[in-house]
Amino acid sequence: MGKYVTEFIGTFFLVFTITLCVIAQQPMAPLAIGGTLAVMVFMGGHISGGHYNPAVSLAAFLRGALPRSEVLPYMMFQTLGAIIASLLGNYISEGSVPIAPNPNLPLISSALIEFLFTFALALTVLNVATAKGTQNNSFYGLAIGFMVMCGAFAGGGISGAAFNPAVGIGLSIGALLDGTGGEWMPLYIVAPLVGGALAAYVFKIQGNDDI
Repeated sequence: MGKYVTEFIGTFFLVFTITLCVIAQQPMAPLAIGGTLAVMVFMGGHISGGHYNPAVSLAAFLRGALPRSEVLPYMMFQTLGAIIASLLGNYISEGSVPIAPNPNLPLISSALIEFLFTFALALTVLNVATAKGTQNNSFYGLAIGFMVMCGAFAGGGISGAAFNPAVGIGLSIGALLDGTGGEWMPLYIVAPLVGGALAAYVFKIQGNDDI
């Protein structure tokens, strides 16, 4: 149960930070989001692996670093943490995050951003937190947090920069209940999961066959 509680807490604070920063229109929101993720990874990485993302959990499972019996519970607790964080953030800030792709760009642009940056994130996690070559390193949280920060700066204006099905679901439900959106939820589920799956495959191509 400790693993699942840790995944809930880490995902909660990630989405809580996203919600408060975006509603307040903080110009440096990606820095706060990436920083929060890095801290939460250091907080819980030794307990649960610090995934806080169903796409990362899928990648870890396909790579062989997460038992089949734990995949769905991980995803469920991550998603629950994201939903509660989104709703609480909306209540505190009296608003919501209408996460959606940029209407001035083709939908494929947003799908590619979500797919590619989730792929980069999941591949980073697999290499810095599950590979023997980087075992017991002290930088893994920073690498993961910076990856999300860079993706948010680069792709936020295109796709909304979720890179995480739990984030997409949580923010979409919050927006849906607030009447400000939520219809793009499938985009933030499918594209990141495909990116996570590809990361596990590429991880093995890189020569990381150790389990």
